[in-house]
Amino acid sequence: MPLTLYNSLTRSLQPFTPIRPGEARVYTCGPTVYNYQHIGNMRAFLFADTLGRALRSEGYALTHIINITDVGHLTSDADEGEDKMERAAATRGQSIWEIAAHYTDAFKRDVARLNIVAPAEWTVATDFVPEMIEFARAIEGNCYLIEGGLYFDVSRVPDYGALARAATDEGESRIDPVSGKRNPQDFAIWRRSPPGEQRQMEWDSPWGRGAPGWHLECSVMSRARLGHPFDIHTGGIDHREIHHPNEIAQNQAFCGCDDPGARWWMHNNFLVDRRGKMSKSTGEFLTLQRLVDAGYHPLAYRLLCLQAHYRSELEFSWDNLQAAFTRLKRLVQAVERLRARCEAEPAGDRALPEVAEARAAIADDLNTARALVALETVVAGKRQAGDRLAAAIEIDRMLGLGLDTLTRADLRVRPAAATIEADAVEQALAARKDARAAKDFARSDAIRDKLSAHGVEVMDGDPLGWEWKPDA
Repeated sequence: MPLTLYNSLTRSLQPFTPIRPGEARVYTCGPTVYNYQHIGNMRAFLFADTLGRALRSEGYALTHIINITDVGHLTSDADEGEDKMERAAATRGQSIWEIAAHYTDAFKRDVARLNIVAPAEWTVATDFVPEMIEFARAIEGNCYLIEGGLYFDVSRVPDYGALARAATDEGESRIDPVSGKRNPQDFAIWRRSPPGEQRQMEWDSPWGRGAPGWHLECSVMSRARLGHPFDIHTGGIDHREIHHPNEIAQNQAFCGCDDPGARWWMHNNFLVDRRGKMSKSTGEFLTLQRLVDAGYHPLAYRLLCLQAHYRSELEFSWDNLQAAFTRLKRLVQAVERLRARCEAEPAGDRALPEVAEARAAIADDLNTARALVALETVVAGKRQAGDRLAAAIEIDRMLGLGLDTLTRADLRVRPAAATIEADAVEQALAARKDARAAKDFARSDAIRDKLSAHGVEVMDGDPLGWEWKPDA
């Protein structure tokens, strides 16, 4: 079946047809690098990676761009508050460039740990300021100047906000008033530095010294690297309400047409915990490192995300993560068993039906949950081990769990709070094995209890014998 994707702009599923035959051009709204990314943020990049894997699986030459926002993004998604980067630098007593470099590196480490394929290019906002000024000059007829800077008049473009569709509690009603704005939804193209105030990041422009608006950045960088129009623009569902409608308005003003800039606008839903949508605003949020420190492999979180459709809300809990981790271990163990049997049961030339089932699932708007079932079915099947292994690896190329190289030993993650070294664990386990062989179960239980007190859980049914006990 053809690759069919949900287009937020039309609110419908549409067969994917690229603008340029055989080529797919994708832009993903990247992080604002003022803090560590929480695991809800990372869901957006896992979704974009799944999309990229699907496009490559269909044979498209993929050009994927992810931006790094190091200027212009305010503490509100609209046009109020401080620049997030400036505030972080002031709070931490560092330069804004140091802040950007540190959190960009941390983000890229998380991308690698989640087995997300790096994009063709990471475009950095501050590298494109001259192009942003030129873009703003080209759309100046759709803008007006007030004390705060140059603002875009949304009444000048047709059907503004069609992507969001309505003013909701999560959308336009969040926009606070700015003195001098003509319409509540008007947004900053260029923000002047307040009189007597010098930012760490500011540039001269025809509208005064200052910095670009956040929405301007993505229009400029996507056009510079992918052209206009391009195929797919992705981001979190929160971008659907303000940021992406503003991008579309800018794109339409620039081309003097109704073209939104991208043919598909795709959005993943929120990651939520029992307290609500995951957010940095409370100052308490879960990072990937926090999961690792608790004893979980990063790919357990990837699997957790794959179990839900990207357009559905996904609930995070430590129990859900533990269940996903257990599921990942079973998959890895099954693949290791197949690999051990491949010499005796080599692969033939036939494709297994589960591969087609997984491809059909991914082609159906990236239904990774169904593809996971196909993967588990093939590894648990009765055919030649070589055939099943080849099929499992082919399916996993679409899912990104890294089963071609991941081992059970890799999944044995030491929690940060563990109070015993691995060598001591191995020695205790050897002593426990001797005690069980001698039917000295009291001693065996005592060794197990001692290990548990040090953060190690003994897994008698586990071929490796133990695992670090996650302590969330």
